[in-house]
Amino acid sequence: MSKARSIVLSVVVEGRSQAETARLYGVSPSWVSKLVARYHAEGEDAFEPRSRRPHTSPGALDPATVGLIVNLRESLDAKGLDSGPHTIGWHLDQHHGVVVSVATIWRHLKRAGFITAEPKKRPKASYIRFQAELPNEMWQSDFTHWQLRDDTGVEIITFLDDHSRYALSVTAHKRVTGDIVVDEFLHTAATHGFPASVLTDNGMVYTTRLAGGKGGRNRFERTLMDLRIVQKHSRPNHPTTCGKVERFQQTLKKWLTAQPAATNREELQDHLDAFVDEYNHRRPHRSLNRTTPATKYRMLPKATPTESDIDSHHRIRHDIVGDTGTVTLRHAGTLHHIGIGRTHARTHILMLIDNLDIRIINPTTGELLRHLTLDPTRNYQPQPKNQKETPKP
Repeated sequence: MSKARSIVLSVVVEGRSQAETARLYGVSPSWVSKLVARYHAEGEDAFEPRSRRPHTSPGALDPATVGLIVNLRESLDAKGLDSGPHTIGWHLDQHHGVVVSVATIWRHLKRAGFITAEPKKRPKASYIRFQAELPNEMWQSDFTHWQLRDDTGVEIITFLDDHSRYALSVTAHKRVTGDIVVDEFLHTAATHGFPASVLTDNGMVYTTRLAGGKGGRNRFERTLMDLRIVQKHSRPNHPTTCGKVERFQQTLKKWLTAQPAATNREELQDHLDAFVDEYNHRRPHRSLNRTTPATKYRMLPKATPTESDIDSHHRIRHDIVGDTGTVTLRHAGTLHHIGIGRTHARTHILMLIDNLDIRIINPTTGELLRHLTLDPTRNYQPQPKNQKETPKP
């Protein structure tokens, strides 16, 4: 017999008062009163287990927002653009003024049948990620295949900045040859400057290092050597080394699939140009804290080709401004304190150090917080008088 039934029988059958029954069973009088009233109204059904789910859900999304999430998913899918929960959350915030957690968006997409669970899929957090510190510090390049409307095969070559994911060049060719690789590289460098290094796979158009020593270096290898640009390669059978450009090509193909099939290479190039414009300037990138590749690419000074023996005094450092508005830097064994301002306390910063020349930048906004020449004779490097902030009361 359930406790609720015993309480009701104690009052209805045995004739005890509700207060006495409450003391006997160690419950509140109001609970006894509620059970008795429920018995009189419902009979035996009063003893059936009841759901504890609240009658209302104040935190639940309103139907209009749920509909907006679904519409954004369908619209982005139709355009061949990324349509995951993070991207939808960015569009809700930026274009509709609605802030919804990624987990909530994922839950509603799943309810609507847009997401299929993949429990065996390796989580993204398990991958070890590398990202160049500066724009043009390293370019990635690769080419992929595509078909025109009449099934004619073409090849698309890409040069991508590793630091910002900025698509520097994406062009279509009948077939990518060694000469085309060099010509496109030089044309891209004429617009964006030469990189410090280039990362590719081991395709013969990029390197002959796996050709058994036959034929010597190819034109691309000689070009990079003449320009003092470091050439890097992925290990055989490890395509994830060039993962950024590989992922870019997946995104590109998804977008191309959603467009009308191109009838010739010129029309395909128009599609590629439109995609690059969207990708670089308007599409938020998850790995870039939802900013665009163009913003990230222009935020910091560009790296340039260097000699093979890099000066150890050239370094990049990440830090956080202290509560007093200063950061520390060790030079020649001495710790120096650099004033930035209490208004920037707890701000994440990027320090570009070239011997005594120091640039301190907010990596999120690209704002130059301070540019100074370190005075090794002073432990504290105060702000210039025209930059000092008004002391807080």
